[in-house]
Amino acid sequence: MIPLWKTDGVAVSATPLEPGAHYDVVVVGAGITGVATAYELARAGVSVAIVEAGEVGELASGGNTGKVSLLQGAVLSTLRRGHPARLVRAYVEANRAGQEWVAATAETVGVPTVRRTAFTYAQGDDGLSTVEHEKDAAREAGLAVRRATSDEVDVPFPLAAAIALDDQLAIDPYAFATAVARAAVAAGAVLHTHTRVTGVRVLPRPHVRTEAGDLYADRIVLATGTPIADRGLYWAKTHGMRSYAVAFRTDGPVTAGMFLSADEPTRSIRPVAAGDGPDGYDGVVVGGAGHPVGRAESEREGVDTLVAWARAHLPVTEETHRWSAQDYQSHNLIPFVGAMPRSLGRIRFATGYGKWGLTNGPAAAQRIVAEIRGTRPGILAEPSYWMTVLGTRMTVPADLARGSSENAKVGAAAVEGWTAAERTPVPVPQPAEGEGVVAQRGGRPVGVSTVDGQTRAVDAVCPHLGGVLSWNDAECTWDCPLHASRFRADGTRIEGPALRDLRPLS
Repeated sequence: MIPLWKTDGVAVSATPLEPGAHYDVVVVGAGITGVATAYELARAGVSVAIVEAGEVGELASGGNTGKVSLLQGAVLSTLRRGHPARLVRAYVEANRAGQEWVAATAETVGVPTVRRTAFTYAQGDDGLSTVEHEKDAAREAGLAVRRATSDEVDVPFPLAAAIALDDQLAIDPYAFATAVARAAVAAGAVLHTHTRVTGVRVLPRPHVRTEAGDLYADRIVLATGTPIADRGLYWAKTHGMRSYAVAFRTDGPVTAGMFLSADEPTRSIRPVAAGDGPDGYDGVVVGGAGHPVGRAESEREGVDTLVAWARAHLPVTEETHRWSAQDYQSHNLIPFVGAMPRSLGRIRFATGYGKWGLTNGPAAAQRIVAEIRGTRPGILAEPSYWMTVLGTRMTVPADLARGSSENAKVGAAAVEGWTAAERTPVPVPQPAEGEGVVAQRGGRPVGVSTVDGQTRAVDAVCPHLGGVLSWNDAECTWDCPLHASRFRADGTRIEGPALRDLRPLS
C-alpha cells in the first residue's frame, strides 16, 4: 500500500553511522517532527544527527492526506466540552504556529503549496449540532470560521450543513518532509537511515543504542510517533488509530475545498492538482475507515466500504493508490511535548497529535528547539504563551473518563486475544494468500500467515506487554490491540512501543 505522494519519491541521501560519535542532539525519527527539529537546530549551529529505522517520511508523515488546517473536524468543540477556553485557544495558537512554519519553510525549501478553504460538515441531521458547536468553539478560540455558502456546499456527496475556514494549506507531505530533511543535512545535520534504535539511556552518559552501534549526545529527542521508551508510560496515555486513504482520478469536478465530516462514518475529501501533489496528477483523495489498531473485524472491508462510498458519490474513475497511516491520540486530546520524566531533562519527546501531525508536529518541534536552546531563533523569535499553557495543562474529569474507557478496552482486548488463541490449536489449514490466523501451540499463541506465496509462523505475542496480535488483512501485518505495535508478516517490527521483532517459528 504505497501512498500517492511516494509514487515518484526519491530517498534522501544518508551516511553510515559511526559508533561512538557524539552530537549536541540526536533526533530519533525522520518524520515531520524529527526533520523539523533537526532543521531548526542545524540552522542555529547545533550539531545534530537524525536516526531513522526506514526512510524519511516512512510512516505517518509520508502517508497522510496533506491537509495543513486549523479547522480539524470536531476537535475544538470536543476539547471545549471539558476544558477552559484558554486551553483551546492555546491549542489553536500552537497549530497556527505549526501552519505558519510549514508555509514559510515550504517556500524556503521549494515545495509548492495551495491555499484551499477547509470545511467541517455534517453528512446528515445527526451531525448538525456538532457542526454548530465546532463553529462556536473555533470562533471563541480566535478562528475566523464562517457558515459555508450554498455555492460552496454544492458538492456531489451527502452534506447537510458546513462551516468554513479560508486560506488553509494543502501540500504534498512526502515531498515536504524529504525537502526539509535535505535542507537539514545541507545546514550541517547528519542523517542515518535504515538504522533502528533499540533503546535510549541517560546514565552514565546520554546515548542512543542502535543496531549499528551507540551514538552519544547532550540531548536526545524521540520523534517516533509514540515514544520508544517506557518512561512516563505514554503508551497508556494515548491510543493508536489507523485510518485509510484512497486516491482516484476523476472525470468531473468534485470540490476545490478540503472537507472533513463531523459525524460518523468519517469521510475526508481532498482534491489533488498541480501544486499540491505529484506532477501531472489530477484527482481526489478520499479518507476514512478509521479504527483502533488491532481491533477491526476486517480492515480490508473498511477500505472497500470507503471505495464504494467514493464511487457512489464522486465522479471518480481509476483508483490509483490506497494506503494507511497510524496516529496516536492522547486521552485529553492535547499532544504531549517536552521533557520525558526520569530523564534528568536529557530526553525530549512528542506524541499524541490525533491525526493532525502537519500542524502539531512543527509546533512540537518549535517547542522542543526552544527548550533545548533556551532562545527562539528565526521564526521562533516571538515568545508564545501557548508553549506554557499546553505544558501546564490540567487533567479534568473528561480526560480521566476517556482514559479509563480506553484502558478498559485494552484490558478486554488482552483477555479476548488469549482466550481466542486457546480455542484454535495447531496445526491449522494453510491460510489463503493475504490471510492470517492465530492459534496456540503448547499454550503459546502462534501467528500463521501467507503473503506473496510464502507461509510463515511467528510468535503472536507482542514483545511490549504481552498482547496477542491480530491479523490486519488490508496491510498483511500483525497488529497489537493493546498499544498499537505493528509487525510485518515475517515478524519485523514496523512501529509502536515494542522494540523487538517477533520470533520466527518453524
